[in-house]
Amino acid sequence: MSLYGMMRTGVSGMSAQSNKLGTIADNIANSGTAGYKRAAAEFSTLLLQSGPGEYNSGAVNTNVRYAVSQQGALNYTTSATDLAVQGNGFFLVSDPNGTSYLTRAGSFTVDASTGNLVNAAGFTLMGYDITGGDPNVVLNGSGGLQPVRVADVRLAANPSRTGAFAANLPAAEAVMAGDTPAANLATSQFSQKSSLVAFDNLGSEMTLDVYLTKVGDAPIAWEMTVFDRADAAPNGDFPYANAALATQTLSFDNLGALTSTPSLSLAVPNGQTLTVDLTGMTQLADDYTPLTATIDGNAPASVSSITIDGDGVVSAIDTNGRKSPLYKIPLAFVTSPDNLSPKAGNVFETTNESGGLQIGFANEGGLGTMISGATERSTVDMASELTEMIAAQRDYTANSKVFQTGSELLDVLMNLKR
Repeated sequence: MSLYGMMRTGVSGMSAQSNKLGTIADNIANSGTAGYKRAAAEFSTLLLQSGPGEYNSGAVNTNVRYAVSQQGALNYTTSATDLAVQGNGFFLVSDPNGTSYLTRAGSFTVDASTGNLVNAAGFTLMGYDITGGDPNVVLNGSGGLQPVRVADVRLAANPSRTGAFAANLPAAEAVMAGDTPAANLATSQFSQKSSLVAFDNLGSEMTLDVYLTKVGDAPIAWEMTVFDRADAAPNGDFPYANAALATQTLSFDNLGALTSTPSLSLAVPNGQTLTVDLTGMTQLADDYTPLTATIDGNAPASVSSITIDGDGVVSAIDTNGRKSPLYKIPLAFVTSPDNLSPKAGNVFETTNESGGLQIGFANEGGLGTMISGATERSTVDMASELTEMIAAQRDYTANSKVFQTGSELLDVLMNLKR
């Protein structure tokens, strides 16, 4: 056996164990890093051609493998913007230059300068803007993604467009013989009255006075009339300054079920056409009982808090308690995550070996559930790392002994001529 080959093999072994100690050092240092994936040094033999009467020692090759597909335990926090994935998906983040990466490090906080959600390494969380409806998703790329910005968000005003009103009208109510609210006279009379709040295009709040007046017993009929309270007389009663916004006759069968058109449309002043669903209206032998009274729309308001649902929808909660969706956070995946290329900042980049980037959402296609108020722990097991460190230290010493022995034998060989 060549002494030079023996020494070269010893150096190769020391280099391999040095690489192993390097991965162990990284693992121990990042044992508390959210979303960190453990690195491991794997060895393979490198053989040289040997003849019948000689042996040429080879070497050892080192390959560093990251257990990217391994799921870490969850660490629950008190921050709603801390995110973890229970499954196979990755968050999509962007660096200051706009380059997209994958990560499992979900310790996101609001950046003071931009208002965006960024993680501990400064990468910005990306998502789809859904304030205008469902996003246009690019399934194999990051097109259409925007930074998830949650600071200084002010919810815009939304005019009222749809609503629902349902009530039981008392069957024992007497038929009104005089002027009904539709006449809009000082002498107008009614059977029941309720009020609803709606919003115009600027978010201004307006009150709708809804009058219900029984006008017939055979067939059973009620008159439903809606006025803008801003037009009411100084005493809050008839006559209103302007005509009714809408008037409709409600007809019922002998069982008290509604038989007329189950909706009412009215034009909100400075707003949109408001369609109110009346499906639940009944006339039964009971008191007047409002059952449903809802109208959409809202006034402009400041955001008081942010929530992130399990499907990745980021919503703003305004000072009135209203929840408005802002973004939907996608999850990315590749065919072979263990072959992703790690980069500084606990992020990963796709490679030919990992497969191309694919986009989906939480709770779809096995990507997992997005958990708010939690981060994924490092996959490092400290006990295993310390054990591996002792073994690597021992192997390094053994390889250094091989090199030392070869050096001593080489000295003996060089001294044979003396």
